[in-house]
Amino acid sequence: MRLLLQQKPLAGESPRYVQLILQQDLLGGWALLRETGHIGGKAQLKREQFLDRDSALAAFEKARDAQVKRGFLVMFTQGADAPR
Repeated sequence: MRLLLQQKPLAGESPRYVQLILQQDLLGGWALLRETGHIGGKAQLKREQFLDRDSALAAFEKARDAQVKRGFLVMFTQGADAPR
């Protein structure tokens, strides 16, 4: 599952983005990847591990809601179970 959020750019700056990716790892656990940065600039990637899908999905939704509260807009979703 993948979600791309973007903030409206300030004058003279490139827009900021956050990409959230939820994926199962090879050992049956789940990973939440958070990529943040400016479009066309450097990015930062953070990874969180979870034992089960439910806790990983809860963290995914919490991260999404926090970014929406900060003014980010959903630009792209991918995945059959993508939250709306």
